[in-house]
Amino acid sequence: MSYRIALNFEDGITRFIDCNAGEKVLDAAYRNKINLPMDCSDGVCGTCKCRAEAGQYDLGDDYIDDALTEDEAGAGLVLTCQMVPSSDCTLAVPVTSTACKTGSTTFKAAVVDVVPHEDAALELKLEVTGDAPGFLPGQYVNIAVPGSGQTRSYSFSSKPGSHEPTFLIKRVPGGLMSGYLDSASPGQVLDMTGPLGSFYLREVKRPVLMLAGGTGLAPFLSMLAHLESTGSDHPVYLMYGVTRGADLVLVDVLRKFAERLDFFSFDTCVVDPESRHPKIGYVTQHLMPEALHDGAVDVYLCGPPPMVDAVRNHFTDIKVSPASFYYEKFTPNAPASAPQDLAA
Repeated sequence: MSYRIALNFEDGITRFIDCNAGEKVLDAAYRNKINLPMDCSDGVCGTCKCRAEAGQYDLGDDYIDDALTEDEAGAGLVLTCQMVPSSDCTLAVPVTSTACKTGSTTFKAAVVDVVPHEDAALELKLEVTGDAPGFLPGQYVNIAVPGSGQTRSYSFSSKPGSHEPTFLIKRVPGGLMSGYLDSASPGQVLDMTGPLGSFYLREVKRPVLMLAGGTGLAPFLSMLAHLESTGSDHPVYLMYGVTRGADLVLVDVLRKFAERLDFFSFDTCVVDPESRHPKIGYVTQHLMPEALHDGAVDVYLCGPPPMVDAVRNHFTDIKVSPASFYYEKFTPNAPASAPQDLAA
């Protein structure tokens, strides 16, 4: 038996390793040629300290308090030289991947289909031969645009571990990727680098509020696909906001999630005052107090910079500080910005 350990480095690069039953994470990392920080390997120095963001594990008692205090352990910090997983785990490693003598991975995928959603978005469906790409729900990859020498960054909208990854891509007039996809043929192979990003679903320990703007819906579709497999003991609510009614895409997919998952619900809103949508205005205008749970909520936000700034200002104005707040800004035609973590 082995467990899959996701190592998310501070530069946003994630590497996955298999840790055998009874094996310590530090040893498993070295076996996979990833040099996690370490000085003593005996639970004395604290150099290998990381944060466990998901999973079950045992730290034993063979380490000193100076290396890891009781309060630190209670807050999810671990010593990888002592940590023995008993499930799949996710660790935040407080150094860059290059400092650990590793880096991003590459893989290839063939185009299966490109589904247009009017002039709003394109849904790219791919097929990977060989091992399915490992990623955390919410992460993205850099996709090389054939013949251009350039890449574009897109979040997975599919379930982690699938051999058929999907992406929701905003259609941009004259855009490099949009132009390519308009003429892409099935079977064409794309080069990808990743997974990347610190915007991903953490272990659900309290209610979750998801806020999506436009094609920022993509990472939440991946998160929901993951939650369908794992379940949730806490409510998950998504507010999906767009500029025009035509920009509301894949709402049928959200409805199906809501039908299958008793813990999930969602609403949509449209900014355009001429729209006949029942909820007109911005996401912040339709956030009900019950969705914020008096701050006892984990907030995930993915959308364009003005939306991200507006939500942050809204929380300040109403004096609500979420238990944790993760957000990712994106702009068309540009790589995603460095995801931010405002966890309390």
